[in-house]
Amino acid sequence: MTDFQEQQPQQQPYYPPRPPYEPTRPISTEPGTTVWPSGGQVPPPAEPPLAASVPGPSPRRRARRGVGLMAAVAIAAAAVGGGTATLLQQLTDRDASVSASAPVVSGTNVSAGSKGTVAGVAEAVSPSIVEISASSNSGKSTGSGVIITSDGEIVTNNHVVSGASSITVQLSDGKTYRAQVVGTDPDKDLALIKLQGASGLKAATLGDSSKLRVGDEVVAIGSPEGLTGTVTSGIVSALDRDVTVAKDGGGQDQQQGQQQWDPRQGWPFEFGGQQFNGDTGSSKTTYKAIQTDASLNPGNSGGALINMNGEIIGINSAMYSPSSSSGSTAGSVGLGFAIPVDTVKADLDALRSGGAN
Repeated sequence: MTDFQEQQPQQQPYYPPRPPYEPTRPISTEPGTTVWPSGGQVPPPAEPPLAASVPGPSPRRRARRGVGLMAAVAIAAAAVGGGTATLLQQLTDRDASVSASAPVVSGTNVSAGSKGTVAGVAEAVSPSIVEISASSNSGKSTGSGVIITSDGEIVTNNHVVSGASSITVQLSDGKTYRAQVVGTDPDKDLALIKLQGASGLKAATLGDSSKLRVGDEVVAIGSPEGLTGTVTSGIVSALDRDVTVAKDGGGQDQQQGQQQWDPRQGWPFEFGGQQFNGDTGSSKTTYKAIQTDASLNPGNSGGALINMNGEIIGINSAMYSPSSSSGSTAGSVGLGFAIPVDTVKADLDALRSGGAN
């Protein structure tokens, strides 16, 4: 006999197979009792049904591809954003460069940075304004003029050069030239003179006086009392004023053999049936004028009235200088008149042909 009995192999306990279930659905047992696959009494976070029902790549692989896709999108967005920023910067730099360097008008240019300022207008236009000294047997007069061509054509008032035997012109840089009368139009109080031997001068730009409005800012440049290049400013006070001036010389003063025109007394003119600065005489002419409160004084006649773009919009021709008790004249009282530049442009061909000269 053997000392021990042959041990029989132990059998593993039998467990019945569990019924199949879907991970996302609960397993129901007894009525009223619910057990979730994750265990416990709290249901696990629900996943979209599509993830369980539609086969696809493993979660890890899908996540990796999602990260890669987002990185690619970010890189593309950065590239597009960087390109847009670069393009915007280039356009901004170009626009800034153009605005800083582009002139507003040709001829008497006002830079973009100085547009609309008296200083900008004065800097641009002053080289085109001259002082005129006219001598005759009856005396000497001083006025102003505007250069309109680079070879020295100058527009001024007829009364500045009327009867002159010699004319001397001084530029803004101090150079002087002799000049001759090309043509005159006493009916419009205009004259055209030409410098002898001049070239390369800075010509003014003639604007459009039909676009003027009452209240527009203007600048006047001339040589009052021989003070070359004097700049004043103001506004357009009125349009289409009927101003009457003498056609020749200084009215009755010239007829009596006295001084042709005393620059200290201003140029005589009539307005509204009244006479100002003396007698206009028997030979008169009337024209439509621009009224301005920009300070004009004796010697401004023939100078420029300018808009804020640096364009000539009138030729200064008359101003009111009330007399004091001592017989001399007071300063400007804000009543000045200018011949519209459209009148000047319409008369240029006639003046170049000699006009009434």
